[in-house]
Amino acid sequence: MSETQPIAAPAEVQPPAQALVADLYRDLRPLARRVRMRAGGSDTLQTTALINEAYLKLRRSVEWNDREHFLRTAARAMRQILLDQAKERLAAKRGGGEKPLPLDAIDEEPVVPDEILLRLDEALERLGQLEPRLMQLVECRFYAGYSEIETAQLLGLSDRTVRRDWLRAKAWLYDSIRNES
Repeated sequence: MSETQPIAAPAEVQPPAQALVADLYRDLRPLARRVRMRAGGSDTLQTTALINEAYLKLRRSVEWNDREHFLRTAARAMRQILLDQAKERLAAKRGGGEKPLPLDAIDEEPVVPDEILLRLDEALERLGQLEPRLMQLVECRFYAGYSEIETAQLLGLSDRTVRRDWLRAKAWLYDSIRNES
C-alpha cells in the first residue's frame, strides 16, 4: 500500500496590489524615501509607513496593466499621502510647520515648504486638465524622483521627449504658481 499524500488546500489568491507590492518592494522603498525627503522628511511618516499607506490606496485597484503602470500609480498615491500630510501640518500651525533639518539630509534634494507643495498641487491639477501626460511626468520626476530614463520607461516615451516635456511642465507650473501670488 502506498502512503497517501495529504491534500493541500488551494493556494489563496493574492490581490494584484499585494502581489506587486511584494514583488516590487525593493523598488518602492527608495521611491518612498525620495518622496518623503522631497516633502520635508516628515518625522511622523517614515518610509515604511509611506509604503504601507500607499499600499492601502493601491489595493483598491483591481487590475494593473504592467509593472510601469503600478509604479506610476504608486507615485501618485504617495503624492496624495504627502499632500494630505502637508494640509494637516498647515492646519495645525504648530511652529509654522518648520522642522529641524537632520544632518543626513544635507546632501538630499531641497525640501519644499508645505504652502508651495499645496500651490504646486493645485497648479499640477490644472496642468493635468490641459495635458495629462505632463502631469504624469511631473509626478514621476518631482514627486517620485525618477530619472529621465526611468520616467521615459514608465511613460513609454523617449528620453528626449521626457527632457523636452519636463522643461515645458516646469515652465508652465512656475508661471502658474507665480501668477497665483
